Amino acid sequence: MSEKPIRIALWSGPRNISTAMMRAFENRPDTAVVDEPFYAAWLKESGADHPMREEILLSQPTDPAVVAAALLGSVPDGRSIYYQKQMAHHMTDLMDLSWMAGCRNAFLIRPPEEVLASYAVRRAGAEVTLADVGFQRQAELFDCEAQRLGEAPPVIEARDVLADPEGALTALCAAVGIAFSPAMLAWPAGGRVSDGVWAPAWYDAVERSTGFAAPRPAPSVEDLDPVLRPVAEAAQPFYERLAAHRLVVARR
Repeated sequence: MSEKPIRIALWSGPRNISTAMMRAFENRPDTAVVDEPFYAAWLKESGADHPMREEILLSQPTDPAVVAAALLGSVPDGRSIYYQKQMAHHMTDLMDLSWMAGCRNAFLIRPPEEVLASYAVRRAGAEVTLADVGFQRQAELFDCEAQRLGEAPPVIEARDVLADPEGALTALCAAVGIAFSPAMLAWPAGGRVSDGVWAPAWYDAVERSTGFAAPRPAPSVEDLDPVLRPVAEAAQPFYERLAAHRLVVARR
């Protein structure tokens, strides 16, 4: 009898390195990936006005129960690992979270000022709220998973990945119970069939990439547009709660 596949859900917010992380896992020969599977369900329920909204609604199931069933169903191409790139804010209060128990859940974090500086560029002219960047919902999902496990689930810091990809990915793989693969460190440039239909609006930098870029100088809260500073300040306690549990990366 074949072993059950390992399902890994990495929970992030927007404008993190979540798509690069998906590239790293997809480059493993044993892994299939899925890109933000609840995006259309969230758009339908929230009514949010996002780039390519209609295309997204047509590209995915909008019933969250259907999405969850697929995530726990057969793994594409019969792979032994199913990696799920998940956005925390896509899981609304009305959505059933019980399916998460079928996955090994981990959390990808990035400081609020870095997220907001990047998000503001992509959503120029749009009002940005705390809910848009997902910090509070990510902390709530973290708390739910910690309660279920009886201990903190794995947390990985984006800057740790960029500063030492091999060390950080080795730590993350160990935490979710799989072996690290050197194939995760580099990938071919370009798009993927697995990319969401929204890729043209968000993925240009990742499509040019062939690996993790070195970290850039971090902006400060004072560098943000004044209207974004209260959002960063409100997000900070949620970020710090998860950062207290971040994986220790053995520097190489």
